[in-house]
Amino acid sequence: MIAFPHCKVNIGLDVLRKRPDGYHDIETVMYPVRGLCDSLEIVPAADGAQTPVLTVSGALSECSPQDNIVMKAWRLMHEAYGIGGVRMHLHKSVPSGAGLGGGSADGAFALRMLDSLFALETDAGHLECMALALGSDVPFFLHDAPQLCSGRGETMRPAPIDLKGWWMVLVKPAVSVSTAEAYAGITPRMPEEPLSERLARPMNTWREAVANDFEPTVFAAHPELAAVKRKLYEAGARYASMSGSGSALYGLFADLPDYPAGKGVFVLQL
Repeated sequence: MIAFPHCKVNIGLDVLRKRPDGYHDIETVMYPVRGLCDSLEIVPAADGAQTPVLTVSGALSECSPQDNIVMKAWRLMHEAYGIGGVRMHLHKSVPSGAGLGGGSADGAFALRMLDSLFALETDAGHLECMALALGSDVPFFLHDAPQLCSGRGETMRPAPIDLKGWWMVLVKPAVSVSTAEAYAGITPRMPEEPLSERLARPMNTWREAVANDFEPTVFAAHPELAAVKRKLYEAGARYASMSGSGSALYGLFADLPDYPAGKGVFVLQL
C-alpha cells in the first residue's frame, strides 16, 4: 500500500492567547497543497514479525527512524488494536522546519493506511484522537480539505476557500525556524475582526488584513525571509505569507508566475 502525504499552508494565523497548559490558542485556515508531497509505503512484515521496520530516504532530517512520527503512529495502533509488524518506507520531499506540516501529514496518512491495511474500521472520532496525540496539526490531514482551525489547531470547521486553478510559488529558504523559536517572541492578541470575516473579502484585501502573527519576530531574526516575501509581491503575487511558524513562504498568483527557479523553490498549480 502506498500513499502520498502532502503538505499544507496557513492562510492567516492569529495567536490569540496563552493557555494554562502552556499551549496557545490560535485561529488559522489550513489549506492542503497536493502538489508537494512525500511518499509512504506500508506492507505487512513478510516473515510474520511483530515489530515494525521503517526506512527513510530523500530530504533526511536529524530524526532517527525510531523517533519518526510514522513509527509513533504504528505504536499507537499497536497499543490500541494489537496490529502486527509492518515494513514501511518513507521518502521525504516536503522540507522540514518549514511550517508546511510534512511530518504531521506523514503521521495522519500512516494512521489511515494502517487502519485500512489491518481492516480495523476505526471510528473517525477515535482516529482523530490518535492523530491529536501525534501533534496539533495531524488531525487536519485526516480531513484533507480547507479548514478553519482554532484551539491548538485541532478544532476545525470547513473553510469556504477555493483556490483551484490558482498558482502557488512556495519558497523554502536554507534557514529553518523551530516552533519554540517562533513562539518565544510572540505577543498574543485578539484581532478586532475574526479571521473568517477577513478571508471572506476579496483576495486583494488580504495583504493588509490577513496576517501571520509570527512574521514580525521571525522576520526580525531572519531578514532574508522578509526579503523573500517582498520578492513574491514584486513578482505579482496577489497574496503572500509565511506558512505556520516558518520558514517557508508562499505567494498566490492568478496566472503562471515568472519566478526565478532555484533550490527550495516550488511552482505549483492548486
